[in-house]
Amino acid sequence: MTIRIAMAQLDMLVGDIKHNTESVIAQSLVARDEHQADVIVFPELTLTGYPPEDLLLRPSLAPRIEAALASILDQVHDIYVVVGYPRDIDGELFNCAGVFYQGQILGEYCKQKLPNFQVFDDKRYFQAGTTPCIVDIKGAKVGLSICEDIWHPEPIAQAKEAGAELILNLNASPFHIEKMGVREQLLQRRASENQLPIVYVNYMGAQDELVYEGGSFVVDAQGHKVRQAPWYEAGLYCVDVTVEEDRDPRVAVLAGEVATTLDVEASVYQAMVTGLRDYIEKNRFKGIVLGLSGGIDSALSLAVAVDAIGAERVQAVMMPYTYTSSMSLEDAEEEAKLLGVEYSVLPIEPMVTAFMDTLAPEFEGYGRDTTEENLQARTRGVTLMAISNKKGYMVLTTGNKSEMAVGYATLYGDMVGGYSVLKDVFKTLVFRLSRYRNSLGYVIPERVITRPPSAELAPDQVDEDSLPSYEVLDQILHMYIEQDMSAEAILASGEFEHDTVYRVLRLVDLNEYKRRQAPTGVRVTERGFGRDRRYPITNGWHIGE
Repeated sequence: MTIRIAMAQLDMLVGDIKHNTESVIAQSLVARDEHQADVIVFPELTLTGYPPEDLLLRPSLAPRIEAALASILDQVHDIYVVVGYPRDIDGELFNCAGVFYQGQILGEYCKQKLPNFQVFDDKRYFQAGTTPCIVDIKGAKVGLSICEDIWHPEPIAQAKEAGAELILNLNASPFHIEKMGVREQLLQRRASENQLPIVYVNYMGAQDELVYEGGSFVVDAQGHKVRQAPWYEAGLYCVDVTVEEDRDPRVAVLAGEVATTLDVEASVYQAMVTGLRDYIEKNRFKGIVLGLSGGIDSALSLAVAVDAIGAERVQAVMMPYTYTSSMSLEDAEEEAKLLGVEYSVLPIEPMVTAFMDTLAPEFEGYGRDTTEENLQARTRGVTLMAISNKKGYMVLTTGNKSEMAVGYATLYGDMVGGYSVLKDVFKTLVFRLSRYRNSLGYVIPERVITRPPSAELAPDQVDEDSLPSYEVLDQILHMYIEQDMSAEAILASGEFEHDTVYRVLRLVDLNEYKRRQAPTGVRVTERGFGRDRRYPITNGWHIGE
């Protein structure tokens, strides 16, 4: 007996239960009729999309879910449908996976392990299940599990004890660097310790800052990967399972196509493209406008924007001032031409002069300082927002994680915008990603990558006048932000000067108020600003104590 399982690696819209349900029905019929699948498995919380957050608290959630389940039961036959959804059971909400066949719910599993760390808040919404769910599918005893369950030994061991011969694991596991390998090692361990094959079906797409890269895969009972769906590609990906009565174990998975694993630069770049594309499309923006400075951050952001939604929907605006170099003007124009986007040059000197003239009485008696620099950035922000309002284009900000960490950005200036693809990308990675993008096609001029970074808000200004080198800065930031190391622990590594470490950490702490007001953006590290790292703005914590 052969059972064909279709892994439905799909992109849903959070909150659109009606449309998501229609997609489940349509894809189930495609799996049945075009792929000859016996079973289709959808990701975690498919019907609501992921993460639904406080939509789970809405009083109308329960009737909408019940109506969705009724539609699936009524309209899909001759294929087993395994799908994730929230469900109210006796007044308590559970994260469920149900098996539907021929108008009946054959089994329903409630997620047992509820993550409540990093970007996850499951315990805010759900009660934990306690029992396994084993369903007979064409003679095979199939156990269900949901996402976090697989990270703990108990749920799979419990399913094995209850008779499971195959595990279907429904996921909404967001991307971060290196997570692909971690997942694979985890499933190898779970499969081999229980001698059970596991089908891992992951969500595909993006929701606000979270990106789901798909990459659904299958391991056999010994933990060997035998099927790998591609990353960042929605679709139905099938695997065949055989059941033989005279074999021990009776259930085995057949080898299929194994997609090539992406390297760090390729996976991060695709995450940025996916995150931006979904944000633009799901929020129905007409296009993107961004300030093109001639620097590497805006050049990389422009490339991502074009790859996400196409050059015809992207506008780049160069807004030169007195300190803008001819090199920057030349490079910005070349970037725009290479990528084929609409390009405008709007000098801001008349606007800055008007602001300065108006403010002259208030500034009398004060020397020149960063106020004048910030005024340039804020003028650019006003200009971009005016274009955004008029054309219905979203402003894409271009600041990177290194800058945002230490506050090297102007509130209501270059921080103005609706989304950022570099929000969680350290500057050193920006350089690597720029090289990677050029390997796909030359779009970022070489000297943009090699010249010293500068905000060009003052004569002969470069970033390292105000900051340590990015190689040093990013290492310290990684230790402090992503590894939660103290100042003394960082110093104990013996790599950095005392004053540099204390200064960087103090800047990070002082600028929490800025980051709270920054636009959302793609999360690519294990600990990004926003949902991951939540520190009080007002606090009396002292570094080094």
